Amino acid sequence: MKTKTLAAKLLTVLLAFSLILCGCGDKKNSDNTSGSEKTKVYKIGVTQIADHPSLDNCREGFIEGLKENGYVDGENVEIDFKSAQNDPSMAETIAQTFANGKKDLVCGISTPSAQTLYAVCLEKNIPVVFNAISDPIAAKLAVSETKASKGISGISDKLPVKQQLEFIRELLPEAKKIGILYTTSESNSVSTIEEYKKLAPEYGFEIVDKGIGTEAEVSQAIDTVVGKVDCISNLTDNTVVNNLALLLQKAGEKNIPVFGSEEEQVKNGCLACAGLDYFELGKQAGQMAAKVLDGGDISKMPFETIKDSKLTINTDVAEKFGIKTDGALAASAEKVTTNK
Repeated sequence: MKTKTLAAKLLTVLLAFSLILCGCGDKKNSDNTSGSEKTKVYKIGVTQIADHPSLDNCREGFIEGLKENGYVDGENVEIDFKSAQNDPSMAETIAQTFANGKKDLVCGISTPSAQTLYAVCLEKNIPVVFNAISDPIAAKLAVSETKASKGISGISDKLPVKQQLEFIRELLPEAKKIGILYTTSESNSVSTIEEYKKLAPEYGFEIVDKGIGTEAEVSQAIDTVVGKVDCISNLTDNTVVNNLALLLQKAGEKNIPVFGSEEEQVKNGCLACAGLDYFELGKQAGQMAAKVLDGGDISKMPFETIKDSKLTINTDVAEKFGIKTDGALAASAEKVTTNK
């Protein structure tokens, strides 16, 4: 009787030990699977239409946004960056290269780059995250503010036009006419011009705008505008921003101050701006991209907009033009000096 009881106890112990081993084996397999997922390297393509500080800051912010959410370039993501150097045909080539390269996700910084990526990546089922697009709806990259288009979403850099006009009026109390240059093929610039014209009369301004078709027309367009206005307000228009140094030179010769649309433009010689922080804009796009890599459906993510404007004033330029900076907005603005 004792022998049978001892045998039963031994059998129970062996069964329990066997179950423990099986459990350990399952956990090991689970850990291996988890480890495999964590070590997957996602291929991400990033492109921007031109090389200038605003878009560069977007790109750096995008990489930082990914990093803050666990996706580190050189570890579990491989970022392939290419600039179109303000050449539409090159933008198309880059988009095709990314699509054929079977990227897991692509990011288009600026309206032309995002539109070109979307045209070729949609049919390949490659999610597109856009960044620095003022009007995604007009660009046909979103259905509405609450509904994303299939396979694409991102972050809008809609300019705070109302705040910009308020800032211009404070710094230039006698000004009447504001000049604006823009590229007629950039939908974001066209929609921003319309908002300027709608709001300008509320602040006693008239908008003198000049559209351009190509970069070759920029110089003559500047000459046309500077003789007719009291100041110029620069947009995020890629072609114009790419020629900001020329705009500042020609406007300066006529003693016409230029207002920027973000901090980097002010550091490069614009008088002031009520603009956006493009690094933060990029970070927000990187955070969205991380959600997609985590398994989120980009088609169900409405585009986002940074609503907080950032006031910046260049004290060197203000002194050069003899402009007083003792108003309420100027007092609250971040003070910068010109990049040397």
